[in-house]
Amino acid sequence: MADARYARYPSLQDRVVLITGGATGIGESLVRAFAHQGARVAFFDVQDEPAIVLRNELSVAGCTAPLYLHCDLTDAAALRESVARVLAALGTVDVLVNNAGNDQRHAIESVTPEFFDQCMALNLKHYFFCTQAVLPAMKQAGRGAIVNMSSISWMIPSTGIPVYVAAKAAIVGMTRTLAHELGPAGIRVNAVLPGAIATEKQRRLVYTPEYKAEIMAAQALKRDILPEDVARLVLFLAADDSSAITNQSYVVDGGWV
Repeated sequence: MADARYARYPSLQDRVVLITGGATGIGESLVRAFAHQGARVAFFDVQDEPAIVLRNELSVAGCTAPLYLHCDLTDAAALRESVARVLAALGTVDVLVNNAGNDQRHAIESVTPEFFDQCMALNLKHYFFCTQAVLPAMKQAGRGAIVNMSSISWMIPSTGIPVYVAAKAAIVGMTRTLAHELGPAGIRVNAVLPGAIATEKQRRLVYTPEYKAEIMAAQALKRDILPEDVARLVLFLAADDSSAITNQSYVVDGGWV
């Protein structure tokens, strides 16, 4: 059930929303948030078990069951095929949220050309090619909203993840040029830059007491920033309420930067 404390966006009712990396973390919150708005949601991931659990939970909750497709986003051909399957099943894509990524820690000295290419494929390349794949449908409709998930990591800047940081900075640059290229077609493109979001993965892998103390010292708001905090902003940027907003980057970090 949707939380009655938060906004309902009538313009999202029955809109087709495609989310990459939707099985866990911020992506899971995005799938839940759009489904509870009455949108028709499709999402890609490689984590089948949590994806199927999520789909079934939302169906039981009375939402239209999301369409889940197993898709390796680093495989451009598979990505194009998966987008084609979404279009065949749902007719169009009104909203694209490029969300999937992996912030695997790495030292400068350990980075090989192969790792660099793989990190870019996981964190940047598929943003472009997923956008490319949905453009014909959006242009035909004369409207669309694309939200690209970046990060504050390049603004702080974070250390210990230099290639990831480069990819997240590039997403903002790509967002800005796509906004100008696609604006005449009625397509809006914005970026969202989360801070230290307390996802299950982050809690399990890096959210030590020491790291949490560092976060709280840096943030203006002395509380965990949660995946649903990010999802609520993305809902607004996808809805017609933000129809005059494009080419922008929005930070959700509790006041870190």
